[in-house]
Formats: sequence, structure tokens, C-alpha cells
Amino acid sequence: MHASQGRSAGLGLALASAFAFGGSGVAAKPLIEAGLDPLHVVWLRVAGAALVMLPVAWRHRDLLRRRPALLAGFGLLAVAGVQACYFASISRIPVGVALLIEYLAPALVLGWVRFVQRRPVTRAAALGVVLAVGGLACVVQVWSGLSFDLIGLLLALGAACCQVGYFVLSDHGGDESDPADPMGVIAYGLLIGALVLTVVARPWGMDFSVLAGDADMDGTGVPAWLLLGWIVLIATVLAYVTGIVSVRRLSPQVAGVVACLEAVIATVLAWVLLGEHLAAPQILGGAVVLIGAFIAQSSTPKAAVAEPVAGSLAGAGPGESVSELSGDRTAP
Repeated sequence: MHASQGRSAGLGLALASAFAFGGSGVAAKPLIEAGLDPLHVVWLRVAGAALVMLPVAWRHRDLLRRRPALLAGFGLLAVAGVQACYFASISRIPVGVALLIEYLAPALVLGWVRFVQRRPVTRAAALGVVLAVGGLACVVQVWSGLSFDLIGLLLALGAACCQVGYFVLSDHGGDESDPADPMGVIAYGLLIGALVLTVVARPWGMDFSVLAGDADMDGTGVPAWLLLGWIVLIATVLAYVTGIVSVRRLSPQVAGVVACLEAVIATVLAWVLLGEHLAAPQILGGAVVLIGAFIAQSSTPKAAVAEPVAGSLAGAGPGESVSELSGDRTAP
């Protein structure tokens, strides 16, 4: 009875995390259209979340002494690197193209596991990743307005590589000999990321008056501060926390499948709130994403073995380490 209730709660948390992450773009776009630079929106998001997570950082201040390299790497790659590269890339190439390239990260992690860590991967995992990426191509309609810009494409690829760094560092953070609490790692990652983005975004040149006015959301004026509050509290803090807790209550496979809903949720929310209507290929692509994720996630061995098989990379969400994604149930 209790196990069933815990699983139901975990599923609800995983859905909440996917919804929170998926809603970040819908809230950010009106702010950008109102006059804020994309990098300034990123800085507000990360700096605001870091401020909220300060008590958590203080509670886990021993991590500064025990795992300084892990915290620095997480802040530089998983927070600042991903955000800065992605938003810089969409200034040069279509958003859909940049998003698709960034979502290549699970496939790149698969390559890391196979060729760097030299661990076998299942054919189902590879097939699932291919299907998920292909489905995402339909969701974002990658064929719309594609223009070849080498710098823009390299920046988007940089965002994907930084996401690979997130998975690898999460794996090191779960080292049994010296485990790092994921909440503490996220808190310090946000703090370090905020410092780095302060240098990159130079917020002192931001037009703060935009936050005092309204932003247009499909013809409806919404207070800019309310949208910023959503981005900081819901799309960042709540999204990370619920994502981590859901992985601990569910198996990584189930949590990963639910995390795949993020791209679909983002598209649906853009349809409802921003008037960006879904086309038939996008609906079909969303179904393919879920099918691919299910195939990859369900290919994980039921029991841990000496040589873990990477079988749950597609649709991996925050809080899942490489060990978890490889089917290693011994990881915390």
C-alpha cells in the first residue's frame, strides 16, 4: 500500500517537473519580446534561483571543501555553459534547430558510455535515442527556416556538450566513496553559474524598467515580474527539486520516460498561451518522442550486472546520473 502511494507520488512529482521545465520558454519569450536580452533573462533566472537556494547551499557548505572541482564543473557546464551557449545560438539560427541539437545530448552520452567508458550499449537504447531525436525534429519543425550558420550550429553543439558534462558530473557526484548530496550540488551549481553569467550577460546594462511593465502573451498583458517569478520559482527551483525527488521515488526508467514529456509540454503550452499552433507533424513527432523514450528506457536490465548496459539515455531528466542511465541500481 505504502509502496503504491510512494510510486503515485513519485509519478506526480515527475509530471510536475516536466511541466515546470516545459513552461520556461513560454514565460521567457514574452519577456524577450518586451525588450529584455535573452542572456539577461537567463541571468535573472539563474541568479534568482541561486538566491532562493542560498539556505540549501549553506546547509551543504562542506561540499566546498570536499568536492570543489565537482561544484565548479557543474556550475560552469550544467548551468552557465548550457544556458549561455543555447541562448547565444538562437540569436544566429532558428530556435527549433538549436533545440534539436541541444537534445542530441542523450545520444552524445551514449557515445561517451560506449567509446570513452568502453561499456556496451543495447541496440534498443540506440534505436530509442534515434527515434526520440527524430520525433523532436518533427516537434520543433527543424525544416522551417533552416539557414546554415557555422558559429550558431557550433554554439548549439556546445550546449549539447555541456549537457553531457552534466550527466558525467552527476555520475561523479554519486561516487559511493564520497557522495555529494544532489541538492547541494544544484545549489552551488546555480551560485557558480550566476557568477559566470554575470560576467557574460553584464546585467548592469539591462533595461530593468521592462520588469515593471507588462509583457504580451498572445494579446493579453501579463505583469513581467509575474513571468519572471514563474521562471525562477517554478521553471528552475521547483523543476529541479521535484525532478530529483521523483527519480528517488520511481525507477530511473519511469522518471526518464516522464521527463521526455518536457518537449511536448513546451509545445502544447506555446500553442495554448502564445498562439503557436501545432501542426500535424508536430503532434506525430510528440508521439514518436514518447515511443523512442519508452523503447530506450525499457531496455535497461532488470538487475544490476558487473558491466552495466547503457539503456536509458533518451529523455533523461535532471537528477539522473550516468550510472542510473546505464542501469546501475547501486547509484544513490
